[in-house]
Amino acid sequence: MIRPIVKDTFFLQQKSQPATPADAAHGQDLLDTLNAHLHECVGMAGNMIGVNKRIIVIRDGHSSRLMYNPVLLGSMGPYTQEEGCLSLSGTRTAQRFNIIRVKFQDENFLPREETFTGFTAAIVQHEMAHLDGILI
Repeated sequence: MIRPIVKDTFFLQQKSQPATPADAAHGQDLLDTLNAHLHECVGMAGNMIGVNKRIIVIRDGHSSRLMYNPVLLGSMGPYTQEEGCLSLSGTRTAQRFNIIRVKFQDENFLPREETFTGFTAAIVQHEMAHLDGILI
């Protein structure tokens, strides 16, 4: 189900709680909502649709990917860039890393580890920041 985008900064600044298999419907809602906003958005976190759970979706090439409980394991190549956010107006400067290693659970709650680079790494970092209540 496509959900409205949350713009309440008080809610967005709260830390998200771990996701469980009982949150699978929220993961699907997040995928549906991202896919409905592809013309203006490349990633979303659960709190952006009012779900305070550690769930993110990102656009990776031509597909959308769902990640539960992502954890940053390592990073290399710091840089700064301007970013926008569907929940906030305007753009802001953010520090990102060009290469990141992330541990997460996939759409079936199976454990995964993956390395992300470039623009995809920036998307993952932006959405993971949302999970910790960090707004750009």
